[in-house]
Amino acid sequence: MIEHRLIERMIKLAEEEARRENLDNLVSNVFIDNAVDFFRTYADRTHHGKEEDILFRKLHAKGLTDDLKSVMAQLIEQHKYARRTVGSLAEANEAYLNGDAEVLTDIREILDDLSGFYTRHIELEDKHFFIPCMAYLDSDEQQDMLQAFNDFDRGMIHEKYRKVVRSYEANLPNS
Repeated sequence: MIEHRLIERMIKLAEEEARRENLDNLVSNVFIDNAVDFFRTYADRTHHGKEEDILFRKLHAKGLTDDLKSVMAQLIEQHKYARRTVGSLAEANEAYLNGDAEVLTDIREILDDLSGFYTRHIELEDKHFFIPCMAYLDSDEQQDMLQAFNDFDRGMIHEKYRKVVRSYEANLPNS
């Protein structure tokens, strides 16, 4: 849930960018690139990755109530929706960089959509899933999970920058 607080801060920045874009009829490509990177790397790959790869797998074996199973399935679908929406934002930003000013409206709408989506998604996780699910894990299991989360986080920085280097290497002329 601590990670949600940082995501909420980025959402506020995205809302501000959408308002600024609406007033100025401009968009900061650098902000959009950084927002896409944040949502892909931090919100999705790191945060949702820990949920899906560690927490949800552990809880799946715990015999959750039908209500909690339903919420978990809903959260997984929401993660997929977030990935698609962030992909649309990246595509719209690329089109804008290539001179298509018509996508400014799309960018604003996507930023607004992400803002509303993440606000609802975080509320569902915080209030209706994470807290009730902790009753299914004893203190040792919770500690083990925190360690698994920390191990997962340590690997993320290496994964991110391996991708950065590979992408630059792919653009090098053959020697």
